[in-house]
Amino acid sequence: MFDAILTLERDELQRSREYLHLMREDVLGLSAMGGDPVSEEYLKAELYRRAESLRDIPDTPLFFGRLDYSAAAAVDDSDEIAGHSFHIGRRHVHSPDGTPAVIDWRAPVSVPFYRASAAEPMGLDLRRRFGFAGGELTAYEDEGFGAGAVTHQTSRILINEIERPRSGPMRDIVATIQPDQDDIVRAGPGETVCVQGAPGTGKTAVGLHRVAYLLYAYKEQAHRRGVVVVGPNRAFLSYIRNVLPALGELNVKQVTVGELVAADGLVVRGADTETAAVVKGSARMAEVLRKALWSALRPPAAPVMVPRGARRFRVPVFELDELVMELRVRGVRYGSGREMLEHRIAHVILSHMEEAGEACDDRTHESVRRSRPVKTAAEAMWPKADSERLVYGLLSSSEALARAAAGILSEAEQEAILWRAPVPKSPKSAKWSAADLVLIDEARDLLARTPSLAHVVVDEAQDLSPMEVRAIGRRVTTGAATVLGDIAQGTTAWATTSWAAMLEHLGKPGAAVRELSVGYRVPRQILDYASALLPLIAPELSPASSLRTDPGALDISRVPDVPAAVAGACEAALRGAGSVAVIAAEPFVAELAAALSGAGVPFGEPGADERLTLVPVTMVKGLEFDHVIVAEPAGIVAAEARGLQRLYVALTRAVSQLTVLHAEDLPAALPSFMLLAGEPTASGRRLLFR
Repeated sequence: MFDAILTLERDELQRSREYLHLMREDVLGLSAMGGDPVSEEYLKAELYRRAESLRDIPDTPLFFGRLDYSAAAAVDDSDEIAGHSFHIGRRHVHSPDGTPAVIDWRAPVSVPFYRASAAEPMGLDLRRRFGFAGGELTAYEDEGFGAGAVTHQTSRILINEIERPRSGPMRDIVATIQPDQDDIVRAGPGETVCVQGAPGTGKTAVGLHRVAYLLYAYKEQAHRRGVVVVGPNRAFLSYIRNVLPALGELNVKQVTVGELVAADGLVVRGADTETAAVVKGSARMAEVLRKALWSALRPPAAPVMVPRGARRFRVPVFELDELVMELRVRGVRYGSGREMLEHRIAHVILSHMEEAGEACDDRTHESVRRSRPVKTAAEAMWPKADSERLVYGLLSSSEALARAAAGILSEAEQEAILWRAPVPKSPKSAKWSAADLVLIDEARDLLARTPSLAHVVVDEAQDLSPMEVRAIGRRVTTGAATVLGDIAQGTTAWATTSWAAMLEHLGKPGAAVRELSVGYRVPRQILDYASALLPLIAPELSPASSLRTDPGALDISRVPDVPAAVAGACEAALRGAGSVAVIAAEPFVAELAAALSGAGVPFGEPGADERLTLVPVTMVKGLEFDHVIVAEPAGIVAAEARGLQRLYVALTRAVSQLTVLHAEDLPAALPSFMLLAGEPTASGRRLLFR
């Protein structure tokens, strides 16, 4: 019976692949017939994108599950699903006559695949999960529902999929999304969600799958206004680059915060001290910039006199003051304020002209607004401003900074952010730092409102400064955001300790904070070991639990020569399956690279295609590997003020096995251990918790 069902399902998979091929061929056979050359090129590009989204990926199964609905089932008040079966996959596939062969995982019909339980079957008679090796269907697992059903055990196929070795970039988790994750993925388009997730709880994948869901369920809104994924660095973005394309979404922009705020060819060419970066990242800098900008306004020196024929029409000084104050009270952007002031002055003059019996229309208004007296007065009262020059003026002049920062920044803080001699002669010659670009972006928004996107997903959000959070918030003023992070993994000097405070800076103070507390990626032994650091780095957080357990997942060895031991451990790890990473403090990386090269062990940097990656601990956040080798934890802790947080991050990057190699004493915060019965491993003795 098992083999017969497997054969039928394999045949169904083959038919689905054939249908997908036909769908792509149909798109490729269409002609782009636009009414003009521009429209034609647009249609060609759209057809190309559509064809690419229908490209089959041979080693990725088209479907991963099947739902058999009961005869009484209904979804969205429709009875069309009653008594029918549906294969659930990464994208919609239909036969030539339009009959669905695979239902997109984002469709309402697919929801019970992720959420149905014995207590709440959601209209199902049967849920079937499929096991695959590459693109070949190898197994299936059935769960029955309805009367007499018992609570199901954790799916072995689901666990196998989670544990499947990986190499290269991150893959999607569409076949293994859990109910608590699915609830976040399917949150509405206007709902901002903050996800606090311990390592291995799938928060990054949840954020990416939420993007895919929004682009499916709210396609027009999401595509029209745009969706952006913000990551901590390029290595991280390279790691996640294939997830959305695998789900059929090819056009989502993925950027770092620096790339998000950069404009007009500005690039980072300088670096701040940690003290300066903390001050520049403080939300107080927004008020400093605001004061500096608006202090440029000048009181009118004389009335405005506009000659019209034999008459002269006058706007007195007090009335000009009132016009400026009215605009300030309205909260207009500085950049549009001067033109609005010109219109206000012109309106007053037109009122006087009409009182004098003249007939006025829009052309008269525009003529008065553009007259020399009006424009000269408006320019004198409301001078032009430029975002780069505004920031340049503050950082290059102690007097200007003191005026704007009085009562906001201390003298020591002002001194910390002032440029040292030689001061650049102009904004163009300035060596802007990453924090400077964020200040320029803030100033740019004071001049003209930043356009809002439909949605922004920001990962590793705990490490963003308040000013960086404000920069993201400006881009979702009428949209929403998915904020992903872990307070315990905050490693910057300005790392947040409160999601409520961060959401205030984001402009979404009422957003829900959801916690993912079950780890699916990291085995219990590894997660428990790393969680011993939580009382020191994030005492308010409870340790996460893990769905997986593996007594052989943790291997800790004291060795006399760490670089040599690392080379040996890498050779052994590469004989197994999956990706391998060596993580160490940045100053130690060069020595380890030399040891690996000397031993003839091939390795690459983060983002490379090598199975073995040598990565500084400062670059590893957000990444995952099957086997992780942490070299000299004491060196990681000693390398920076938040070294314990860095170590916590390093220890939780392993999906299957963690090897810790050390010559110095381990940090005192780590717990005591006992020997595991059995033979020692090749690299030393394997240890477990007492």
